[in-house]
Amino acid sequence: MTSVPSTPQVWFLTGSQSLYGPETLDQVAAQSQGIAARLAGSELPVEVVWKPVLLDAVAIHRQVLDANADPDCVGVVVWMHTFSPAKMWIAGLDALAKPMLHLHTQAGMALPWSSIDMDFMNLNQAAHGDREFGYMQSRLGVARKTVAGHVDSPSVRHRVEAWARAALGRHELRQLRLARFGDNMRDVAVTEGDKVEAQHRFGVSVNTYGVSELVAVVDAQGDDDVDKLVTEYADLYRVAPELLPGGERHESLRYGARVELGLRRFLTDGGFGAFTTNFEDLGGLRQLPGLAVQRLMGDGFGFGGEGDWKTSVLLRGMKTMATGMPGGTSFMEDYTYHLVPGEEKILGAHMLEVCPSISTARATLEIHPLSIGDREDPVRLRFTADPGPAVVVGISDLGDRFRLTLNEVDVVEPDEALPKLPVACAVWEPHPSLSTSAESWLMAGGPHHTVLSTALDTEVLEDFAEMSRTELLVIDEDTTTRRFQKELRWNAAYHRLARGL
Repeated sequence: MTSVPSTPQVWFLTGSQSLYGPETLDQVAAQSQGIAARLAGSELPVEVVWKPVLLDAVAIHRQVLDANADPDCVGVVVWMHTFSPAKMWIAGLDALAKPMLHLHTQAGMALPWSSIDMDFMNLNQAAHGDREFGYMQSRLGVARKTVAGHVDSPSVRHRVEAWARAALGRHELRQLRLARFGDNMRDVAVTEGDKVEAQHRFGVSVNTYGVSELVAVVDAQGDDDVDKLVTEYADLYRVAPELLPGGERHESLRYGARVELGLRRFLTDGGFGAFTTNFEDLGGLRQLPGLAVQRLMGDGFGFGGEGDWKTSVLLRGMKTMATGMPGGTSFMEDYTYHLVPGEEKILGAHMLEVCPSISTARATLEIHPLSIGDREDPVRLRFTADPGPAVVVGISDLGDRFRLTLNEVDVVEPDEALPKLPVACAVWEPHPSLSTSAESWLMAGGPHHTVLSTALDTEVLEDFAEMSRTELLVIDEDTTTRRFQKELRWNAAYHRLARGL
């Protein structure tokens, strides 16, 4: 499976100039290293690599080209410690192909009022230098995130962390390979999309493989490996009695294990980090993969049901962004509503494929009929998502651009037990209300397949959208349908103008 680098890095670049002389520049370097060390000691999911202070256009351009070429570098943090004349940065900024965060900070948090002299002013003038740098970024139209404040501030650290996570996701998609087993569900519109533009925009390579190729790998899995995996299931889950050894449906569980082994082997050997299946195109598979898909998602693979490769890409990217964070991230679908006034909720689920990462409870491993697909009853994990704040994100192809639509939600416990629901599920209350959320989502053309994450927040997706120059619409506590409709019109005008002739 493609993955983030073994040691993903962000490079810390500091701007200055030779005007200040060696003594001041030595102080600049020492204080710059201190700021980088403070960042490295925070909760960032990346290694912070300090680079020597940049003093001229040639050094800046060379450093940027090195960052572009380094496979472990996922982005750069840039700070003008003193005053770095911004014309020196034109070639470097023009060449930069990695995400950038402009950190507007200074070495000390408090001013030493009684001792400030001109030497102090010359050394500590980021307020001056970063404004020069900000102008050049705007002049060149550089996509970036700007964070102002001292590096020890929790809010600054949180915002830098969000950017670093988005950079990880972008880096992953730049190298992602996705395997489609069959096409998308017949006559469905929203799961269609432009795979060439997806590779141009995000970097992902999306290709189709015959289900017969997968079946051959599934059938080749050995009985000993199946035995080991079935034993692992019994250790991890509460297995339905009929699926246990000696039970009347035990062979169904063994076949589910064989599918997992074969699917995992196919994806791993091919270097795929994401995949799709389609119940209308199962070929020689005896079951629609349920348990296998759930466990692969739990291990970080992207997935989209019914051939929905765009959601599979988004899921893989968001799982990468959430690396090391509490909570989970899953393929999801808005399925049905609870419309009692004042108690409105959405019940999200899918036929089988919901990721166990969104629950800390011990899942049950069960078998139930599936009325579509014309195959044997599939095995699957059943659980309910943990309560807490979350985001629901969907991706649509509008023809001239991709659009991300995000709704902030609160995952809640179901009002009552769901003893007859044969699939894993999540129940949530959308912000600001179900009616405003649903109306806005529909106006945006948001898809019915989504990614639910209890690990990520909105800022990470905002940063990812900026890095990938992808439209993002946010439905949150402040949303009204009137303002949202205006935002849709403004966005349409902006993105068409931004494309140029």
